[in-house]
Amino acid sequence: MRPARALALALLAAALAPSAAGAAERPPRCEVDAPSAIVIEVSTGAVACETNADERRSIASTTKLMTALLTLEKAKLSDTFTAGDYFPGPAESRIGLERGERMKVRDLMRGLLVESANDAAVTLAEGISGSKRAFVRAMNRRAQQLKLTNTHYANPIGLDESGNYSTARDLVRLAVVLRTNRFFRTTTDRPSVRLTTGNRTRTFANRNTLVRSTDWVNGVKSGHTSQAGYVLVGSGRRNHIQLVSAVLGTSSVAARDTATLALLRSGFPRFQTITALRRGTVLTRVPIRYRHGAELALVAGRTVRRIVPRGQRDDVQHRLVGPPADVTGPVVAGQAFGAVEILQNGRVVGRVPLVAASSVPAANLEQKAKSWFTSPLPLLLLVAAIAGTVLVGRQVRRVVRDQRRAGERPRAA
Repeated sequence: MRPARALALALLAAALAPSAAGAAERPPRCEVDAPSAIVIEVSTGAVACETNADERRSIASTTKLMTALLTLEKAKLSDTFTAGDYFPGPAESRIGLERGERMKVRDLMRGLLVESANDAAVTLAEGISGSKRAFVRAMNRRAQQLKLTNTHYANPIGLDESGNYSTARDLVRLAVVLRTNRFFRTTTDRPSVRLTTGNRTRTFANRNTLVRSTDWVNGVKSGHTSQAGYVLVGSGRRNHIQLVSAVLGTSSVAARDTATLALLRSGFPRFQTITALRRGTVLTRVPIRYRHGAELALVAGRTVRRIVPRGQRDDVQHRLVGPPADVTGPVVAGQAFGAVEILQNGRVVGRVPLVAASSVPAANLEQKAKSWFTSPLPLLLLVAAIAGTVLVGRQVRRVVRDQRRAGERPRAA
């Protein structure tokens, strides 16, 4: 895993972990027509509202979110997989793979995420793990690693089957992890896709109809079975605020879409963007060696903006890490001296360099000498020398006086 992606996932895990403050304040109930629903802000994991968010339910093709995650983690988009013996039923969504047909992983993923193709899901599962059964075991291991405690998989597709379930909360957590991947974000935000590998070219419209009809909706995945009802993990972005939602068990596509739009629209006003730190802000000053009384201003190296629940600006603070006690020239403007950590609700959510606001030339010999002679040490040495001289002088005078007295004493007859 790349270091940048590892850091992003570490920060993400911290954001999605419930805080003490968040546990004490229960989010309001979602005012939508859905048996189970939730909407969260991505960067903080803050819940805008929830309804039965931890209730285990059938999740239909949103199962394919885990299929997608394992594929992105275990295969290259340029890999080629061969379609096996899968014969979907008449009502199943598919891209029409023929037995033995070879297709690039990137096109199989587009079919999986946009058309919700069951034949693409099976081909990916067998291509990665060798069999559907082995792939399902990998799905459940990954769910445990992500702490999706109310999620279990029985197949890589989402067909109604005992032991295939999740919750609204676990689904949005999984979607947030997936959205750290650029290919996933761009694919689920496309109104349609064109598959160019395989035996023929294929084009499919996104089954998440909100992506096609609402410009600020940017994902994620829909699903439907008779047992699960209509399910949608949705996402939207406005004014730099990214939300992810989930509705489970709705009665129709229209009800699913209406509930999702209501969740997202009601969620945006609950958050605000603040400037946590502005580039160039003086955060501390440190003495410059050999320049008596001079100081170098250390400033924030870049601007940091954070999203907070509305009215909770004080949730974001900063602290200095490793600023020096003093500096010695030469110093170049912009040179880093330590860092500034950004904290939100006590958690580190960012780090920026603490840099010099201006340049400082190297001190010349005269400045060093002047600094030396005006510093406390030379004065102390001078005082010590004078005191020593006085003491030595007194001792010499005492010795001379004693010698004189000894010489003036009368000698015995």
